Amino acid sequence: MKALRFDKLGAIIAALALGGAFIAPFATFRANRIVAGEVKSVADALPAGWSAVLLGIVVCAVIVALVRSPAYLRLAAAFVALAALALGIGVAATHLTPEANTYARVSPASGFWIMLFAFGLLAADALTRLRPAPFVRIVVLAVVLAFASAILLAGAWDGLSILKEYASRVDTFWAEGRKHVTLALGSLVAATLVGIPLGILCHRVTRLRDGLLGVLNAIQTIPSIALFGILIAPLGWIALHVPGAAAIGIRGIGVAPAFVALFLYSLLPVVANTVVGLAGVPRDANDAARGIGMTDWQRLVGIEFPLAFPVILTGIRIVLVQNIGLATIAALIGGGGFGVFVFQGVGQTAMDLVLLGAVPTVVLAFGAAIVLDAVIEMATPNTRQAEAA
Repeated sequence: MKALRFDKLGAIIAALALGGAFIAPFATFRANRIVAGEVKSVADALPAGWSAVLLGIVVCAVIVALVRSPAYLRLAAAFVALAALALGIGVAATHLTPEANTYARVSPASGFWIMLFAFGLLAADALTRLRPAPFVRIVVLAVVLAFASAILLAGAWDGLSILKEYASRVDTFWAEGRKHVTLALGSLVAATLVGIPLGILCHRVTRLRDGLLGVLNAIQTIPSIALFGILIAPLGWIALHVPGAAAIGIRGIGVAPAFVALFLYSLLPVVANTVVGLAGVPRDANDAARGIGMTDWQRLVGIEFPLAFPVILTGIRIVLVQNIGLATIAALIGGGGFGVFVFQGVGQTAMDLVLLGAVPTVVLAFGAAIVLDAVIEMATPNTRQAEAA
């Protein structure tokens, strides 16, 4: 009989999961949104049957993680444990909240987050070992989001404090969400339309390349909140002195400085990756194109740009994930977005309100990264064959 072998990463995952399940608190109960909370263990936060089931699933998943087991089994164990956690925290909210009490608040405690991280790490490790095709990764993401949406629509999480904060701000939440997405995507589109031509120009004109990339590098070193502040004065002046500027939304505070700052931050990855992508085009491909009489424009459109596209797309992926996060800071200058809830929560010492802004931001960034990584791999068809060889 073959001896069991322990997995090194699995040992770390097991330690985290067991600590989260048996040592750290699972949920926090507060009589209202501003008073100090009372932490509850898994056994105290859940009905007896539920706590036994959840702890049993955690222990089984830990055993799978701890030993060298097939990647499919590790992935299944991680997803079952994550689903149990998701359902369990909703049950805990219902169990801990007194009947007809609208003031009490129940939120996940450190043990929940530790277990969520541990089993998320187990799922990521299993997916890395399986190396699924890009389309499969997108399907997995869609299934996870569909499961979370089903829980939300079924009302299983309605007792959680973050959902109670959401319920009192439904219209505001979606309005700020639209602003957040508009800022992130709008600045990305503008940077792509400007950055790719600049990158092509830098590739063609070497003397321009060093100077322009140096300026863009300098912009990247400016802290985001400082850049937002720097833009207030010039945009305010434009709004006052340029006819029609204020009518189209240009002001010293609000969306305009946030959009311009995100646009400036976005330029370096787009320009630099365009230069690197074009520089990486094989010389033989260009020589062959010249040999059949292709013009510079035909070579750029038909040969260089398609070969450089995956690298350029990598820069766009960096920008999108970066901008989704940076758009949160826009709330400090009246730009809106999910940062409104984050900073309101910080000011009111209301962690659940902070999470109302932070969680959708993280989900958007994580989802965008997975989708664009898959698209990049699909745009590089020879990668998987090369790895297999």
